[in-house]
Amino acid sequence: MCLATVYKTMKDTEEVVLKNASKIYVEGDSVRLIDIMGAEVVVEGAISFVDLTGSVVKLNCPSA
Repeated sequence: MCLATVYKTMKDTEEVVLKNASKIYVEGDSVRLIDIMGAEVVVEGAISFVDLTGSVVKLNCPSA
């Protein structure tokens, strides 16, 4: 099973959005993340980096 930790990057900061992400959907200007337990998080932004070997996904998010 391939699960990932998803990080969002805003300006110079990076924070964990979701651990154990099992599904990722790109929906226009947002990304919908679903973890192994079915919890969903929607983040405005775009995927900038995916490392499946390291189980890392990074999102570029607009600054608030």
